[in-house]
Amino acid sequence: MNFSDYVQSRWDELFQAAVQHALVTALSIAIATVIGVGIGIAAHRRPLLSGLAVGVSGGVLTVPSFALLGLLIPFLGLGWAPTVVALVLYSLLPIVRNTIVGLRSVDPAVLEAGRGMGMSARRVLVRVQLPLAWPIILAGIRVSTQMIIGIAAIAAYVAGPGLGNQIFDALARLGSVNSLNAALAGTLGVVVLALAFDLFYLVVRLLTTPRGIRA
Repeated sequence: MNFSDYVQSRWDELFQAAVQHALVTALSIAIATVIGVGIGIAAHRRPLLSGLAVGVSGGVLTVPSFALLGLLIPFLGLGWAPTVVALVLYSLLPIVRNTIVGLRSVDPAVLEAGRGMGMSARRVLVRVQLPLAWPIILAGIRVSTQMIIGIAAIAAYVAGPGLGNQIFDALARLGSVNSLNAALAGTLGVVVLALAFDLFYLVVRLLTTPRGIRA
């Protein structure tokens, strides 16, 4: 059976796996964005705290994905829970770092102008600072998403959802009928999802970035 015939015969299975892969990625990046942006907002004015936040979130990336997923099994079992927790942890560094950098990059004169208009510190943050920092923050979210799409495939190790199961099953029976087709289908599915998410972020950037600060 050639590759196109294989994809047609397993289309429903591949489509369901791709949808699960996209969902677990979207859920994880949404949680990581809330946490990462919150940490960045809390830490961007405090050099010690911001250094600690970036250092800790960066330290997570030094832990091999197989090891982290394995360590989560005794606490969270198998399936979605350890997958989401691991992906959230791996997503944090670019989001935290870009939030801190983005907020610090706003011209102090602009902030002073906002305060001079009678805005409270919270209002300046929400109405002035965050919108101006948003393109940099979104770039961090985009990098995190591309990174964890690939890591999500490894979550098949803990019975996680997504295209990783297709790849792992194929590698386990490499040399048998359709094993290469299965591995190729799973891998190409991950690539297509990565491109789709990247296109989504380009659209979001165009729709949410103030026209005056678009690069």
